[in-house]
Amino acid sequence: MLIAENNISNNTFSIKVRAYAQLLKFRLSALVAFSAAFGYVLGIKQGFQWAQFLGLSLGGFLISAASVIINQVIEKDLDKLMTRTRDRPLPTGRVSVQETIIYTIILTALGIGLLAFYTNPLTVILSVVSMILYSFVYTPLKRVGPIAVFVGAIPGALPPLLGWTAATGEITYQAMLIFGIQFIWQFPHFWAIAWVLDEDYQKAGFKLLPSASGRSANSALQIMIYTLFLIPLGLLPSLFGLTGVISSAVVTICGCLFLAQSFYLMKDGSKESAKRIMFGSFLYLPIVQIAFLLDKI
Repeated sequence: MLIAENNISNNTFSIKVRAYAQLLKFRLSALVAFSAAFGYVLGIKQGFQWAQFLGLSLGGFLISAASVIINQVIEKDLDKLMTRTRDRPLPTGRVSVQETIIYTIILTALGIGLLAFYTNPLTVILSVVSMILYSFVYTPLKRVGPIAVFVGAIPGALPPLLGWTAATGEITYQAMLIFGIQFIWQFPHFWAIAWVLDEDYQKAGFKLLPSASGRSANSALQIMIYTLFLIPLGLLPSLFGLTGVISSAVVTICGCLFLAQSFYLMKDGSKESAKRIMFGSFLYLPIVQIAFLLDKI
């Protein structure tokens, strides 16, 4: 009897641990941490500090994790309606709202504490602004209209800016260049996901595609236009002396390949074409950021 009770207790504990880990959205939060680290390395001029770098990366990860958990708390009832999200910890009851809120408070406190100790007040302020915009502005706007994507693109593009301010203590035009690239990237990225998941999003009342007509030629055109913007925008860091010629070539090639994917969506409007853009967006950003870093090194 005691063994059976211990097994039940161990299983319950294991379920809780997996649920808490799932709430973090590890891959998304890790991408945020990578983008912040990218901004730091690009911004540092001398005296690279490993402690500051690691504090920034972990702090950024925790703030991102807390933000997406708040998003899940707010949307817990809507998540039950969608196939993609109905198995998340909150809709399935594997964790309670109260437990999740406590978890979020701990992650937020740790994240802000790390950033405050290892970076500077400007970086902390920007991280809090990012969290507020994502959790409390972008999240409710998803049921209002495509303005949500514009608002969501701001916190989505802030991680490299956080890295830059952690390294330099200021916002410069170079910082705004790397912010701008990630900001514009958000649009084809978000809209491709919204195209693929349109039926699921409609169940929850989410309105994220750029056109009121949904999966239409107008939406495909806007995806193509924003993807096109990435090509000249990606060349600006080299033009202003932040990076070099090699990264410019990489950015141009990646931008043209990314743009080519949007032409297929314009041509057939299929979910498969949107998936290619979505996966292309996942590849574009880290490849470009790594190219910038290698060019600087």
